[in-house]
Parts: sequence; C-alpha cells; structure tokens
Amino acid sequence: MPACSETPPELLIKRVDALYRTDINGRLVCTNEWDRRPAPRFYLMRTADGPISRFRADVPDDLVCRLEELCRRESLDRGSGMRPSQCDQYLQLLAGQAPVEKVWSGPAYVSLQDVVPSRVPAIIDDTNTELLSRQFAHWLPDVAHRQPFVALIEDGSAVSICASVRITEAVHCAGVETHVNHRRRGYALDVVAGWAAAVRGRGAAPFYSTAWDNIASQGVASRLGFLLAGVDFLVT
Repeated sequence: MPACSETPPELLIKRVDALYRTDINGRLVCTNEWDRRPAPRFYLMRTADGPISRFRADVPDDLVCRLEELCRRESLDRGSGMRPSQCDQYLQLLAGQAPVEKVWSGPAYVSLQDVVPSRVPAIIDDTNTELLSRQFAHWLPDVAHRQPFVALIEDGSAVSICASVRITEAVHCAGVETHVNHRRRGYALDVVAGWAAAVRGRGAAPFYSTAWDNIASQGVASRLGFLLAGVDFLVT
C-alpha cells in the first residue's frame, strides 16, 4: 500500500463534503450525485490527523453522541488497518437503532502529480456519446453530470472509462469501469491518469477510492503513484 500522504486536513474535509450532501446541521441527506442516492447512516474516514465522521439526518442525537465518543478513541494508525479499531462497537450501537444492511470499507487515494498515459483517452461529452452506446450505455445519462469524462476507444467504441462521479469546486472523485472483455490490459491506468490530469486542469484535487477486496483497483492507484489519504468506512 502506498504511504499515507500529508494531505492537508482541510482538503480531506472538502473531500467528505464532495461525497455527500448535508442539511443545515451537517447531517447526511444523500450522496452528492445528480441522482441523489441514499446516504449511509454512519460515515467515517480515518486519516493521519484523526477521524472525520458524519451521520445521516435520521440517526438520533443520543446515538450520534455515543458514536462520536467512539470515533474519538480511534487510533492514529494513519489509516493502515482495514477495520476501524472501534468497528464492533459501531455496529453494535447502530444495530440497536435498526438492522445493519451494509458495511463497506476501503482505501481513499489522492493524486498529487500528473502521469502521462501511454494511450491518451478521448474526452466524452454531449457531442460524442455514441462512443458509449455499445458497451457503456448505462453511463449515457451521466455524461452531462459527470465531467470530466474520459474513455479509451477501440474500433469506434469505448472500452474503459473514468469520470468525476462526485464533484465540488475543490474535489472530484473518480468512477472507473473497464468492459469485462478488455480487462487486464492496463486500460484503467490510462483512463484514470487522463481523468486526474483533466481534474487538476480545472483546479480541483483528484481523489480515487476503492474497496479492500478490489486488489486490481488498488494496483491502479499504486502504479500511478497515488498516495493513501485515508480509509473510508460506512454503515447503512
């Protein structure tokens, strides 16, 4: 795993703000996406400077207080562990409110410098969406909302794509997909590198996150020199 970056704490907070929309009390309402997907009940990002936590609007105040107390006990392990040190306690408290439906965790990386892709991806916008229609038709509604959007093209069709799936002025978060028939060819390296450069060109910081069990995705981050900014943990 790459070494943890000395990412400024304020940028990490901006990254969390890019992930979710919140109400006036700072409680999670939905994901920061055009289609407003459900937010988790509890979100935690472990960083070298300490944990950043958020809670959904319907989590009772007394439960929030108890969870926040546990968060303050998280060890400053620079995000090296797959599970938070207080994981069992978080789940026990949340299960007391409602059944736990999903637990997810994975590393979050930041791209600090451009990497020149070996194959330059094409920019996808409303003028050339037909490049997605054969193998990525499910992404067509996203093109207008998830810019920059780049793709590697073979035989007139996209085979691998990367787009900004959560966006603020300061931070963009990547969404990546390579068609099943074109994997293990290094295509993800090129689309992610091209996307990150495009994001930096807009004056924003590119962040890339994945799940612990997605070893291939972690390999992309490592080979591109992305640095570990922290570890996400969320409970629905």
